[in-house]
Amino acid sequence: MSPKVVLITGTSSGIGLAAAVAAANAGYRVVATLRDTSRAGALRESGGDLDVRQLDVTDPASVAACIDGVMADYGRLDAVVNNAGAGHLGTIENESVDEVRRVMEVNFFGVVQVTKAAMPHLRASGGRLITVSSVGGVVGQPFNEAYCAAKFAVEGFMESLAPVAARVGVAVTLIEPGAVASEFVANLQVDPAEVIANAGPYAEVLQAYVARTRSSFGTGAQTPAQAAEPIVAALTAEHPALRVQTSEWATAFTGTKLADQDGGKVLGLTATWIA
Repeated sequence: MSPKVVLITGTSSGIGLAAAVAAANAGYRVVATLRDTSRAGALRESGGDLDVRQLDVTDPASVAACIDGVMADYGRLDAVVNNAGAGHLGTIENESVDEVRRVMEVNFFGVVQVTKAAMPHLRASGGRLITVSSVGGVVGQPFNEAYCAAKFAVEGFMESLAPVAARVGVAVTLIEPGAVASEFVANLQVDPAEVIANAGPYAEVLQAYVARTRSSFGTGAQTPAQAAEPIVAALTAEHPALRVQTSEWATAFTGTKLADQDGGKVLGLTATWIA
């Protein structure tokens, strides 16, 4: 039998890169996608057997072309890992609504776009739909209003889709990392010093938040490889949980809000609504 095919978005660095390499090492045929293929150096140098392709999750034509290409070349799609996304730093008084929309476009609507295109093929294969969310999709955090709103939306979308997808053979899983030692500042797509300088009455508290966050992404963070381990586990588990935290810290942190941490009680309830 040919190996199972998994498409992973946002694989230029961090969790996406680590997940692509780990899935390949686990025997999957990995289609590693990224918006800008000029940033594929780490993928190509990883030593993994990876099929690197261009995919911009915010562009419907790009999403369709990539998935159609995978089906044309392999004839199957067994799993998708929605990992592409971008961080953000700011508060609503100091930024435009258009900036908030851009954050939602990448972190939420990009997930929706890929999921819609992939679902017919995942349904055909009885596949897996795995989405990298965040502890920020469960607990709102200062100066992360737009980012957490997008991740909250991802959580609600996937939790609602899960019982429906299960009825047609597709398992849905949300991966919830905490701090991961990757490119924190680069992933923000802004200069924190500039944002602080223009923060007006919020400057002092924003500076405190940035200092705390830099520390947590430095000494106390997981490696991307550690954060990617639950992704591969969700690919291979017979019955993957709806919600998986990537560390004990992430479980404790989300536990301040979630009593049903693996999502089993919620799914047990909503699945009966369509039985």
